[in-house]
Amino acid sequence: MASTGATTAPHVVSGTTTLPSSSSSGSSVGSTADKTIAGNFQTFLTLLTTQLQNQNPLDPLDTNQFTQQLVQFAGVEQQLRTNDSLQTLVTMQQTAQATQALEFVGKTAIVEGNTTALSNSKAAWQLNVPSTSNITISIANSAGQTVFTGNYSANAGSNQPFSWNGQGNDGTQWPDGYYTLTATAQDSSGNSVAITSQVGGTVSAVDLTQSPPLLSINGQSYTISQVKAIGAAAQ
Repeated sequence: MASTGATTAPHVVSGTTTLPSSSSSGSSVGSTADKTIAGNFQTFLTLLTTQLQNQNPLDPLDTNQFTQQLVQFAGVEQQLRTNDSLQTLVTMQQTAQATQALEFVGKTAIVEGNTTALSNSKAAWQLNVPSTSNITISIANSAGQTVFTGNYSANAGSNQPFSWNGQGNDGTQWPDGYYTLTATAQDSSGNSVAITSQVGGTVSAVDLTQSPPLLSINGQSYTISQVKAIGAAAQ
């Protein structure tokens, strides 16, 4: 990425293994729905047995109607079993997600995001630039205060490294902490270009109370589907 404003030293995140993008989604069968179906099932059985017990011997229940009711009986029973099977699958999926998330703790992950940590006067992002553009980059601290801005030219490409040494435009050296990058861009025709960013950091914790589980990276929460690459455990 060529600089047309302030100069920064590029930094490339390495030593990672790219993971396939996945998205994990699941829906649980609500207890209210189960109770409703089960309630209808029991009511149906009560009505059916009562009807059989009290039918007129001289005018018994029509065979076709009885058969139709038995089919309905079987259908409701099958629906209940299907719901139980779906609930089991959802539980298995949630367990698998939790197990996978726990394996990430302590490892370095690259995720979709724009907030990263400035440590030892070094912060790094990766920018995805869909077309050759002129990019304006703004960096803000955790209080929302803009501490650095710069203009750059960049060719089209994914995972282009951008690093910041922690110095503001006035030469102030900002302390270590969390900083957020915002990038806006225009192509040669003046059309807006959407720039997305990725950040790397150590997975410090996992919140298993959420579905899907949330990974804590650089003080921010991310789902497993946002993880783009995973590296070795931080030393």
